[in-house]
Amino acid sequence: MAHRNARLTVHGRRLLIQRVVTDRRPVAHVVKELGCSRATGYKWLARWRAEGDAGLHDRPSIAHRLPGKTTPELEARVCALRTQLKRGPRRLAPLLNMPASTIHAVLVRHGLHRLLWLDRPTGEPIRRYERDRPGELIHVDVKKIGRLRDGGGWRVHGRDSLERRRTRYATRVGYEYVHAAIDDHTRLAYAEIHPDEKTDTCAGFLRRAAHHFAQLGITQIERVMTDNALAYRRGRAWHQALADLGAQARFTRRYRPQTNGKAERFNRTMCDEWIYSRPFTSGQDRAQALPGWLHTYNHHRGHTALGGQPPITRVNNGLGPYS
Repeated sequence: MAHRNARLTVHGRRLLIQRVVTDRRPVAHVVKELGCSRATGYKWLARWRAEGDAGLHDRPSIAHRLPGKTTPELEARVCALRTQLKRGPRRLAPLLNMPASTIHAVLVRHGLHRLLWLDRPTGEPIRRYERDRPGELIHVDVKKIGRLRDGGGWRVHGRDSLERRRTRYATRVGYEYVHAAIDDHTRLAYAEIHPDEKTDTCAGFLRRAAHHFAQLGITQIERVMTDNALAYRRGRAWHQALADLGAQARFTRRYRPQTNGKAERFNRTMCDEWIYSRPFTSGQDRAQALPGWLHTYNHHRGHTALGGQPPITRVNNGLGPYS
């Protein structure tokens, strides 16, 4: 493809050949009319005489020979060490006696230039998946967070404050549990705060989450994926809730958080944008901020996996991003 300031396109080159060969006009006169140099005119004339009409098309500006290019054997060794050691170009360079820039170029050619794309335990590329329709798979997870005393914690008073020293050895306030459900296809999310993660609590949360998704257009939940906690594995109330919804239970592989990666990523986003977004003065203050943040997450916040669109735009008969 010709650059945007090129004087001659393929059509202009054919016009040059026509005026010089067919009309028998001097090259110097024709190139002056077309606004290019004599050298350019003679170049395209020579190419046309040697190759015909095919010679008037642009050629890639790559070298025909690359004597210094890394050999396939050495590239294979670079990729093998990368997969085995999971190290970056700067740390592989002394082992291979190669410049780090060369190693980076080799890794880019083979799609291995991002360590985040590799599973650290196995060294294999992470295969990301996404279900085809809303409700086909719901991820459920629980995030454990510390309770807040009235007046706020150390984020309000500071780590070295008198208030922190007074309450440091006082009666512990315990923890709260944020139960979250995320639709795999749309990334729509629903969350509640509870004092525990027992099976009855989990079952009640699942029923309310299903009702919430139904109001947004996801009327049928086919599968629910959780971790291997006993509340999900053996809880009667949990399995009864699944049966009432007509959904099947799915469990993550042990020691493989990538399987439930969408829920893990939602927990991280929730920590950044809600739980630790500002100093809260009490647990009630923090709980009151959750519904508003969820609405922003579902209806207004752009999601990178959705092309910058909010999750609600992926729901059939969705309400739109600004409802």
